[in-house]
Amino acid sequence: MRIARVTGHVTATVKEAPLTGARLLIADIEDGAGAVLEKAVVAVDHLGAGPGDMVLIVTGSAARLPTAVGGIPVDAAIVGVIDEIKISANTPATAPRKGATRRK
Repeated sequence: MRIARVTGHVTATVKEAPLTGARLLIADIEDGAGAVLEKAVVAVDHLGAGPGDMVLIVTGSAARLPTAVGGIPVDAAIVGVIDEIKISANTPATAPRKGATRRK
């Protein structure tokens, strides 16, 4: 699993039939401190995540395993919405929801 922050969404009116109805979000993969490691990963979302949310993303063949995805041809899937990341006992990094900015 990888940590990511949702930055937007994708609208695709023409796509493979199994993707019909699937929400496609754009997310930047981050390290635990919030530094972007990989920009603009498209992931299928069945949890209701939105811009600004920190999420857990699985990639590769593991992305097709979650129940809600059920074999849909995807390379990345959101499998959790993060509430908090704690890097050490003294340095909490909160995971603000819906467009809020990370506390420093």
